[in-house]
Amino acid sequence: MNQTFNLKEKNKLFLHILFPILITQVGLNLINFVDTMMSGRAGANDLAGVAIGSSLWVPVYTGLSGILVAITPIIAHYVGAKQREKVPYSVMQGVYISIVIALVVAVVGSFVLDPILDLMKLESEVRDIAKEYIIGLSFGIVPLFVYSVLRSFIDALGHTRVTMIITLSSLPINVLFNYLLIFGKFGFPELGGAGAGYATAITYWLIVIIAVWIILTRPPFVEYRVFRKLYAVSLPSWAEILKLGLPIGFAIFFETSIFSAVTLLMSEFNTITIAAHQVAINFASLLYMIPLSISMALTIVVGFEVGAKRFKDAKQYSILGICIAILMAIVCALIIFVFQEPIAKMYSTNEAVITLTTQFLIYAIFFQLSDAIAAPIQGALRGYKDVNTTFVMTLISYGVIGLPVGYVLAKYTTLGAFGYWIGLIVGLAAGAITLSGRLLIVQQKAARIDFNEE
Repeated sequence: MNQTFNLKEKNKLFLHILFPILITQVGLNLINFVDTMMSGRAGANDLAGVAIGSSLWVPVYTGLSGILVAITPIIAHYVGAKQREKVPYSVMQGVYISIVIALVVAVVGSFVLDPILDLMKLESEVRDIAKEYIIGLSFGIVPLFVYSVLRSFIDALGHTRVTMIITLSSLPINVLFNYLLIFGKFGFPELGGAGAGYATAITYWLIVIIAVWIILTRPPFVEYRVFRKLYAVSLPSWAEILKLGLPIGFAIFFETSIFSAVTLLMSEFNTITIAAHQVAINFASLLYMIPLSISMALTIVVGFEVGAKRFKDAKQYSILGICIAILMAIVCALIIFVFQEPIAKMYSTNEAVITLTTQFLIYAIFFQLSDAIAAPIQGALRGYKDVNTTFVMTLISYGVIGLPVGYVLAKYTTLGAFGYWIGLIVGLAAGAITLSGRLLIVQQKAARIDFNEE
């Protein structure tokens, strides 16, 4: 990455970094999208089972992998400060942490999965599919978390196109193995929705193998000599990563878990409602990749500028990213409004599911603007390494405001399942407002430092 000197150069560099991240995020989300869509073709129970399984897995994965996102600002700061020699050591410590996290998830999951599913009072077939789907996914936990670290390293250097290529190359494999394992083609067992979990695990292994090969053989990554030396475990380095990463991970966890919690609470409704809700959430999550990608790009460019102590440039990037996100949110809202029914039909052939999905999608429109503000601001704050206050604000917005509001509306009004969606909208809006205030405070502090140094 290079220093920029005007808004035109900043816009060009930002879009150069953003576009591959967006393609990568969409590609990773498409894995879950394909799992859900292809499972829906197998039947409503398969769709509901994969929906429940995804709802349990996604907040765990996103929250814990969010801890590993700390590698991005750490390396971006090193690169901005021209301390390249520190990069491979930090990457390897991140890999060690990722393996430990993955093993802990696997062990804990083996004890708590059955009790959690039992509490949900699901139809027996839906429960069995959800369990088997998660078991299948579990075989890909280690490579998935390791890849999160390697991707953070690659992206922090500004080479986001590389992770884009890795992700795109893995998608056909995921589709192929979904086809083979869900529907039992060419002699493979017919596993239904559960087969999507095993197919996704295979895809995760492919992704990490490709990433390791690129880092070992392709410039500029090979110049950092990652994996060339087996560093000893360093608890101080782990503490540095976890000090920054834990608040990031918990903030992401609370943001994603509110959606999963809603899906779990909806287990009191029938299978059609669960399936329709999950279809709408799944599509809204796909569109969320846009502000999320902008957030990740902002962490890179803001971290680079803050590391070089160019705070004015960091602020300009923050404003640029938020403006782009708002513009894209308007476009996404129009897409949902115009194509509600075609979107629903992509997931299911069941008319009841399609009809109910179109109603849920109307509420998804209102997610877009709040996400367009909150997500980029979180990315900018991570670039400043300001994560603790963000975590608290996210917890309050989603856990204290959003979810309780949704529960009350769903339980004590005629809104039913739609009440939960209104609660989600309220939580997202609260997050957008509070995070905006925090970013202004951080930028003002940075401006004073910039002024004093001048």
